[in-house]
Amino acid sequence: MVQTTSNLTLRIVSAVVLAPVALFAAYLGGWPFALFWTAAAIAVLWEWTTLVTGPVWMIAGVGYAGVMLAAPMILRHDIDLGFLAMVLLFAIVWTTDILGYFAGKAIGGPKLMPAISPKKTWSGAFAGTLGAMIVAVLVASLFGSFNGTAIASIALLLSVMAQLGDLLESWIKRHFGAKDASQLIPGHGGVMDRLDGFWAAAFVGCAIGLLRGGFDTPAHGLLVW
Repeated sequence: MVQTTSNLTLRIVSAVVLAPVALFAAYLGGWPFALFWTAAAIAVLWEWTTLVTGPVWMIAGVGYAGVMLAAPMILRHDIDLGFLAMVLLFAIVWTTDILGYFAGKAIGGPKLMPAISPKKTWSGAFAGTLGAMIVAVLVASLFGSFNGTAIASIALLLSVMAQLGDLLESWIKRHFGAKDASQLIPGHGGVMDRLDGFWAAAFVGCAIGLLRGGFDTPAHGLLVW
């Protein structure tokens, strides 16, 4: 019990330190934003290469780290809505993670995928997604008039993707017999452990934005319907 409490405290402290840095870098855009995500991508690639074995897995790691850098950069490139796109991504992923964690512990119930991640529950998954939808609509309303149904739908999709990204990384770690990707972030493990959900949500969000808005206005393509 003491160890669990200590680990939770570390998670909270790390989040309190890192979240404002991520938001400030997103607000600044330009080279500070590029530097932030380049550092994250390098850390992810290093963790991946120390975790896996085999040529195919190594190549996959380059793609994984490349998405970690490219997706945020592409979305933030949108002059008008790039910052909002990043704020919404953070809000969706963080809300999904936080509510999923606490709701899962409080409510319990059937496990989501016990063979891959034994602690995750369906109750936590539903609570995290519902919370992410509500928070996304509220955050978007602070930036202007957006289609609430569309924003909620996007949040639903990206929240589910964030959870799938989390499960994907859990499966990879289990496959290679590791508990955490590294110990770079106290209480969280590695950078991959902290950004696995963001990686998946950003990848899908970027893909939607590019399909609808092109390289000039990807955030507009993601958020305006």
